[in-house]
Amino acid sequence: MQCSVLTLVEPMRACAQAMRSTLTVDAWIVLLAGVLACSSPALAAEAVGKAVLINTSVTGSSGSLAVSSPVHRDERIRTSATGLGEFVFRDGTKLAVGAGSSVVIDKFVFNDDKTAKTLSIKAAKGSFRWISGNSKSSAYNISTPVGTLAIRGTAFDFYVGSNGMTAVVLLNGSARFCGRGGCQDLKRRCDAIVANRQGVTSPRRADRRLLTALGNQRALPFQTGDQRLSRRLKTGGSSCLTTASLTQPQRTIRGVSPSPEAPSTPDAPTPSPGGKKGNNGKGNGAGDGSPNGRDDTNG
Repeated sequence: MQCSVLTLVEPMRACAQAMRSTLTVDAWIVLLAGVLACSSPALAAEAVGKAVLINTSVTGSSGSLAVSSPVHRDERIRTSATGLGEFVFRDGTKLAVGAGSSVVIDKFVFNDDKTAKTLSIKAAKGSFRWISGNSKSSAYNISTPVGTLAIRGTAFDFYVGSNGMTAVVLLNGSARFCGRGGCQDLKRRCDAIVANRQGVTSPRRADRRLLTALGNQRALPFQTGDQRLSRRLKTGGSSCLTTASLTQPQRTIRGVSPSPEAPSTPDAPTPSPGGKKGNNGKGNGAGDGSPNGRDDTNG
């Protein structure tokens, strides 16, 4: 039943008239039913933002969402296998929900100046992009099955797998992920961590081998280009997965395979003494004069 303030006023006005007249039992039952119907959770839930882009199928607690549909506190948002939703909250925070995802807007408490005193979400599974709004950093909190993400005026992509495994890739600002065994700080663009129920890896620069570690080549669709966001959710700069620089030491955890190291470049062959004439230092290249052929490893 769709209710509004006007639909509540009429039953209350009828109640006032009933005070001055005699109603049958049946009439009282009908009147009470109307008031109770308008006291549904949908009416009581507070609108905390709205959808600004919907592709294919995105649903909320009351059914399919469309552009400009309000979203409410305690609402669960789900996307189909090809779905994409973009949302803007009342404090300017932006959230993209990628394909096959599920997230609950857990808490949203506003201050008088239209900033949020508390804004927290629970990400159950899927791919997401978060861009903080105008509220204090301490107001924001994101929970996943294996830990929590504290935000410091930040933009980042994150992924939650079906087993709870979580990855975070920082795009700007800073963030801290806390899980079993402690917390890890992400401070530089493209810093990434992976967390599961055993712990959290130390941050290191992301590349496509991160997807292999997650066991899902589409885990970060806004980085790989599998899903394209509108301009309002873009952060500038190239994808963090275009480079291959995962070389710094990393704290590993059980259940997360370390990213394989890039193959080393073989040394040029050394001429054998007394043997055939060498190649005059030109190596075994591709005929372009370089020691090992043309360099195609630009990340």
